[in-house]
Amino acid sequence: MGQILAIDYGKARCGIAATDDMQIIASGLDTVDTRLIIEFLKKYFSVNKVEAIVVGLPTDLKGNISEVETDILKFIEQFEKEFPGIPVHRFDERFTSKMASFFISQSGKNKKQRQEKGLIDKVSATIILQNFLEQRTR
Repeated sequence: MGQILAIDYGKARCGIAATDDMQIIASGLDTVDTRLIIEFLKKYFSVNKVEAIVVGLPTDLKGNISEVETDILKFIEQFEKEFPGIPVHRFDERFTSKMASFFISQSGKNKKQRQEKGLIDKVSATIILQNFLEQRTR
């Protein structure tokens, strides 16, 4: 078995989370400048066995797709060209940023640490991935 990676894709940054090799637990991995995401993945895949990726599907409360979806679709197209054979799954990322902010605030981080966008993105990716794993086992 290999890992599953989740990407909380944003215009400026991407939060990245990964499972363990048994695909049981999701952990925050890194936050990467969006312009460098493919290079980061090339390096990561050269060292780690990755079976699939999960990319957040940005929707609002009414189920409408966010404007960043256009950029996400371009990224997925580029990903599929670079890494054929690694499946891409989509997962609704509604509320993940709010949940991430809440979990970070509960962790005892100070206000400055709680507002760090990179940390929120990484925790959001972790939430997306853990929810994906839980839904898969139902």
